[in-house]
Amino acid sequence: MKKKLYRSNTDKMICGVLAGFAEYINVDPTIVRLVYAALTLFTAGFPGILFYVICAIVIPQKPFDVEP
Repeated sequence: MKKKLYRSNTDKMICGVLAGFAEYINVDPTIVRLVYAALTLFTAGFPGILFYVICAIVIPQKPFDVEP
């Protein structure tokens, strides 16, 4: 079965983008969020925020019938 990237339904803070990415790469969502926050702060903030908003629009919401 081919893996697909989805926004998370269950473990989301804002839109579920980072939790969905963490599920995709099989890593704890907290680690992904901390790395994202550090990168966003150390790169002047705007590119990271813009990236998150674009991902929230482009990445589809996970259907409820798809296994994690």
